[in-house]
Amino acid sequence: MRLLDRYLLREFLVPLGYCLGGFLIFWLSFDLLSELGVYQEKGLKVAEVVRLYLSKTPELMVVAAPIALLLALLYSLTNHGRHQELTAMRAAGIGVWRICAPYLALGILFSLALLALNELWVPKSSERVESILRTHDTELELTNGERWQLNLNFRNARHGRIWNIEAFNLDTSEMRNPHVSWQSPDGNRHSLIASSARRTNGIWVFHDVQKFFYVSRGDFDPASTSAKVLSVPEFSETPEQIRSEIKIGRVTGVQAAKEPQLSIEEISNYLRLHPILSTRDHALLYTQWHARLAWPWTCLVVVLIAIPFGAASGRRNVFVGVASSIFLCFLFFVLLRFGLALGTGGWLPPWVAAWMPNILFGTAGITMTQRVR
Repeated sequence: MRLLDRYLLREFLVPLGYCLGGFLIFWLSFDLLSELGVYQEKGLKVAEVVRLYLSKTPELMVVAAPIALLLALLYSLTNHGRHQELTAMRAAGIGVWRICAPYLALGILFSLALLALNELWVPKSSERVESILRTHDTELELTNGERWQLNLNFRNARHGRIWNIEAFNLDTSEMRNPHVSWQSPDGNRHSLIASSARRTNGIWVFHDVQKFFYVSRGDFDPASTSAKVLSVPEFSETPEQIRSEIKIGRVTGVQAAKEPQLSIEEISNYLRLHPILSTRDHALLYTQWHARLAWPWTCLVVVLIAIPFGAASGRRNVFVGVASSIFLCFLFFVLLRFGLALGTGGWLPPWVAAWMPNILFGTAGITMTQRVR
């Protein structure tokens, strides 16, 4: 790494740290004030609220990182321009793109980091937040610290199986009183009732089983067999797919229009069970899928949009760049929410709705940078 790159990064990382910390504090405070009534209604205690926000930090980091990156970069570039450092670099024959190469590299690094954070940490932190919020919920039973989802019903449309489960353990994937019904390729109907079930070595194992076989649709006296333990390898549903079904079932159109709610893995799990979707579900899920991919690259886009504002600042006051960044943040987030709302409602193709802000702002940034003198 050249001496110039190290200097530019050092001067940039300090304001980035301040901006990131400041935004996290602001976001946590704002969210606490706006959700305090909800927490009181749910009966959460102070310790539970603290644990909730510790779990929520990775999700807030995904939102705060692009804004902090934009503000810090605009401040740094404007400050360099105010002290004629950019002019000296340009006079030495260094182009704008070469000057900003470390910033672009950092933007790509941040984008990849947020992409990993979104898939590896945010879903788990969201589950922990949901668990804390539902601590006192009557639909969720807590036994010895374990979480049980009561009265769970889901359908595997791909293989034609319907599951009715009295209780599903969100931590261990154990089932209480599962009832599975399906139709075999020859048209006969089958039903399986058990006292409990658990997936072991990739196979569902049922206990205290009664299995019924219906010869015809109007058969009211089916043949039955029983077993103490029964392994059913043809049941391909996985605990992850069941959890995805639960989470997607709770997502409303309003929530999906505000921000990405689902991870790529959760959407993929759901699509494996439901190859044919309604128009509404198709628009919602695929908009969420593209939004998960598009959002992390906001970090690179904000670098591209900040370069022309900062590099061409000259003797402008440093706060001009900060004011510009606030306006750009506002405009970007309005366009982002607008795109998600249109995509979720089926008014725009999902990929257009999710990628539109990145494409527009990224193209604008490159075009303006090319015109910097």
